[in-house]
Amino acid sequence: MDPVDTDNIIKPIQDALIGLVYEDDSLVTDVEDHRRSLSDTFDVALCPSLLVRGIISGSECVYVRINSAKALESYL
Repeated sequence: MDPVDTDNIIKPIQDALIGLVYEDDSLVTDVEDHRRSLSDTFDVALCPSLLVRGIISGSECVYVRINSAKALESYL
């Protein structure tokens, strides 16, 4: 089976967070996504413990982190 495009994964996750993290997903201003193969090598010392658990499980997982938006200039 071909991997799903990350942009097709983001919207359902944003929808699931409505009422839990924010009132409406229209409040989301920035989205950053990354997809990694579980066969890759990871330095888990730098990863949050919840993500480490997902990596160690060997099963596909999604890790979501919610932050306030940075100033646009910080991306330039």
